[in-house]
Amino acid sequence: MATIAEQSSVLRLATFRLARRLRAQKADQALSDAQLAVLGELYRHSSLTLTQLADREKVSAPSMNRTVNCLEEAGYLVRTVDEVDRRKTNLTLNDAGRDVVKATISQRDAWLTNRLRELSKDDRATLARAAELMGGLATQ
Repeated sequence: MATIAEQSSVLRLATFRLARRLRAQKADQALSDAQLAVLGELYRHSSLTLTQLADREKVSAPSMNRTVNCLEEAGYLVRTVDEVDRRKTNLTLNDAGRDVVKATISQRDAWLTNRLRELSKDDRATLARAAELMGGLATQ
C-alpha cells in the first residue's frame, strides 16, 4: 500500500502531465502559456488593469507589461484610458483575442473529450469524481 506521500507524488506527476498535454492544445502556437493565461483572465473578467493582471498572475508589473506589450503587438488586446480615473489604463480583448481564447478552449475540450471516449464508463465516472475532489483541493 502506497503512503500518502507516495500517492501525492503520483497524483502530482499525473496532473502535470495532463496539464502539459492540454496546454499544448492551442489555437496560436506562438503564444506562451503566460500569454494565454493573460488572455484567459481578460476573457473571464472583460477588462482589467495591468496591476490587476499582475496580481492575478503573481508576477511583477514590469513583467506583466512585457507580456501585455507582446499581446498588443500580436493584435489580441487593446488599452483604453479609464473614464473615471484617467491615470489608469484598462486592458480588454478585441475580437481576435476573444477568438483565440474561444478556439483554444474548444481545441482543448475536443482533445480531452477524445481521450475520455477511449475510457470505460466506470473510468470516466472515476475521473469525474476525481475532478470534483481536485477542484476542492485547489480552492483550499
